Amino acid sequence: MARAGAKKQYRRPVYETILARAHEPRRFIQVLAGPRQVGKTTLARQVMDAVGVPAHFASADDPALRESGWLETQWEIGRLRARNGGRAGGLLVMDEIQKIPAWSESVKRLWDEDTADGLELRVMLLGSAPLLVQKGLTESLAGRFELIRVSHWSFPEMRDGFGWSLAQYLFFGGYPGAADLIGDEERWRRYLLDSLVETTLARDVLLLTRVDKPALLRQLFRLGCERSAEVVPYSRMLGRLSDAGNTTTLAHYLELLAGSGMLTGLPKYGPAPRQRASSPKLLALNTALMTASSGRSFTDAQADRDFWGRLVETAVGAHLANGPDADRVGYWKEGSREVDFVVAPRSAGGKPLAIEVSSGRQRDVQPGMAAFERAHPAARKLLIGGRGMGLEEFLSEPVDAWVG
Repeated sequence: MARAGAKKQYRRPVYETILARAHEPRRFIQVLAGPRQVGKTTLARQVMDAVGVPAHFASADDPALRESGWLETQWEIGRLRARNGGRAGGLLVMDEIQKIPAWSESVKRLWDEDTADGLELRVMLLGSAPLLVQKGLTESLAGRFELIRVSHWSFPEMRDGFGWSLAQYLFFGGYPGAADLIGDEERWRRYLLDSLVETTLARDVLLLTRVDKPALLRQLFRLGCERSAEVVPYSRMLGRLSDAGNTTTLAHYLELLAGSGMLTGLPKYGPAPRQRASSPKLLALNTALMTASSGRSFTDAQADRDFWGRLVETAVGAHLANGPDADRVGYWKEGSREVDFVVAPRSAGGKPLAIEVSSGRQRDVQPGMAAFERAHPAARKLLIGGRGMGLEEFLSEPVDAWVG
């Protein structure tokens, strides 16, 4: 990590969860899935150091290492470690697993062989394209894996690890690997755009999924960062983007960007058919993607009330969308009235949570909390900013504290 002091207490809750499961007898394949540069590899190496059994680490990030026999070779090394560990067994960690052709079928076969042989080889797989990892798991490894989602760093993690203020977190976002570069904003920006954004698009999306219009995918990403926290009809996107094709293409590309952990399109709250036909609310999943793409300096961003307000709203939405109930997060809008975020209940009899953000920016729509309450009398309500809860307090608590 960027600072030695940050590594000691690095993502303590998720680290302790992974370590506890690594100490258990061989039961499931542990799968760590999340965006690039949120610390999956560091977590895995920390667990390897602490678990107390012979371990082997291998990464498929190098294209030259992805021939068909690579995975089997690494697995054999893991088996050797497990045999050397005696009754305690061993641990095999494989990074960027989604880059191996037909990886899930190979993992299933090898895991089942070890199960039949009674070999105590624990396996941990890491993937930086959550959507693609999930696809491989559901297709071949049903009943054999346990998924641990590793999301973007939260405000408390960046504050405690790097001493950041709330304003710094809103502008520089939650990428720990870039934390030491913020003293040189241009260098920080180039690092984000070249080493993170372009790498994610070129290596995690374009090389692994069929994308007929890669230029359109990049345009859509830039538009999403520019209009984050805003409902943008597909018809308007088609007018803004060159060679945009149709709404089906745009919806698919939004899904790919969401699956890479960078940008999502929140649906309108309501029945499922209505959700599918609704205009998406574009949302960057890390505010650093907005600021790096904008070219604004930290000082200029703070002076721009509209842009800063958009950062505030994006930070609230990203906090929700990076949580365990991301698939239940949406927005509500009727006419000119809008509720910024709505979290659907977990059960049919539950209560939705409506969240309004007072950010100070100019809006084309009016607050819609009263109208939403009339339509959904049982809803819980939360105001962030203004006379409501402070933004820092909201971002300092895990999503479950608010969603329940």
